[in-house]
Amino acid sequence: MVDEAALVDSLSRGRIAGAGIDVLREEPPRHGSPLLDLNLPNLIVTPHVAWASNEAVQTLADQVVDNIEAFVAGRSQNLLT
Repeated sequence: MVDEAALVDSLSRGRIAGAGIDVLREEPPRHGSPLLDLNLPNLIVTPHVAWASNEAVQTLADQVVDNIEAFVAGRSQNLLT
């Protein structure tokens, strides 16, 4: 999670050398975004579509199958502690 206004301020002042992000506070950005409205040479904003490749979709499907199989077998998996 990023405070977009603080990031813009830090990038503009040179407190952060650069940033690359692919997710904005609002997706899709309908009401504008301080990260999209400015022309900051030290900021790269990419589309949030990395999940859409065939390989990524297959990986997600494999993970779902693995999670279901682990649940049915009573095994803990992907725990956050």
